[in-house]
Amino acid sequence: MTHHPLRLRIDGQALVSNWRWLAARSGAAACGAAVKANGYGIGAAEVATRLLAAGCRDFFVATWNEADTLLPLLGDASLSVLHGFQEEDLGRAAVSGARPVLNTPLQVRRWREAGGGRPCDVMLDSGMNRLGLSPADVATGLLDGLTIETLMSHLACGDEDADMNMRQRDRFAELAATIPARRRSLANSAGICLGPNYLFDLTRPGIALYGGIPRAEAAGGIRRVVRLDAQIVQRRRAEAGECVGYNATFTAAQPVELAVLNLGYADGYLRGFSSRGQAWFEGAALPVVGRVSMDLTTISVDISPDLAEGDWVEIDYDLVSAAAQSGLSQYELLTVLGNRHARVWT
Repeated sequence: MTHHPLRLRIDGQALVSNWRWLAARSGAAACGAAVKANGYGIGAAEVATRLLAAGCRDFFVATWNEADTLLPLLGDASLSVLHGFQEEDLGRAAVSGARPVLNTPLQVRRWREAGGGRPCDVMLDSGMNRLGLSPADVATGLLDGLTIETLMSHLACGDEDADMNMRQRDRFAELAATIPARRRSLANSAGICLGPNYLFDLTRPGIALYGGIPRAEAAGGIRRVVRLDAQIVQRRRAEAGECVGYNATFTAAQPVELAVLNLGYADGYLRGFSSRGQAWFEGAALPVVGRVSMDLTTISVDISPDLAEGDWVEIDYDLVSAAAQSGLSQYELLTVLGNRHARVWT
């Protein structure tokens, strides 16, 4: 068996529990799952297989390459490609079991020509000015005659108590009332937490499935899914006045025992954790000292003198606390995790 000095321990039961909590909060709306970006970094195939067994029937990816990977696993479940398609994707989109989410007038026109009347999804821009058709596009009759499975939009500020949330909700509802579609969908993880006015017919949670807390309402309901372990490459001691790491950003005020971990920003443990992150061993917090480098991170192990080369520590990667340490979003923390981690499902 190949040895990996890094591992992600992924709790499959917690993942399913999170989906069930979100499904319960979705009320009468169906609850789907965003599995784009390789299941937010932890493995899209494994995520989709477990959620499919739990009852999820609606999945969302960003690209056709992601769709091609998942389609053989999903049976009769629904798969939507959020970015629609470019001209180069049109051949496979026209025959795929996945549906494109049409975002632009050009995509709509191309789908009319090549889709053969097959169902599609449509994204409306309700104020985020990212992807989606504008109200002016809709007013031209652009969508007339399309077979639309799901009409959707996306909240810009769902994780905040912002007036924009209700403005977007109302704008989406007003537009959706003029467009024939089987289902309407607005709420992501944060939108589900905003309550019944945002649920419509289908919800599309992402970060909360994977243990992220998008709003305070999710605390206590969402379980942690991912834990990160790293192996010690070397034990060493720095004397008072000696420096640690690139640019000598840490100078020992007194002698300090150190452990160098096989972990760095190439693995997604980014420089924002420099002298701010920490590891855990048998309940003791071991602070990061100095700069995180590409492949290595150094921690102080004064309070764990028995730690030795080859031992393992758990990195403090609870998404809420790690976001506070690093300045990264919970989304970034998951999706930047690299391929050198062994992904171990429990």
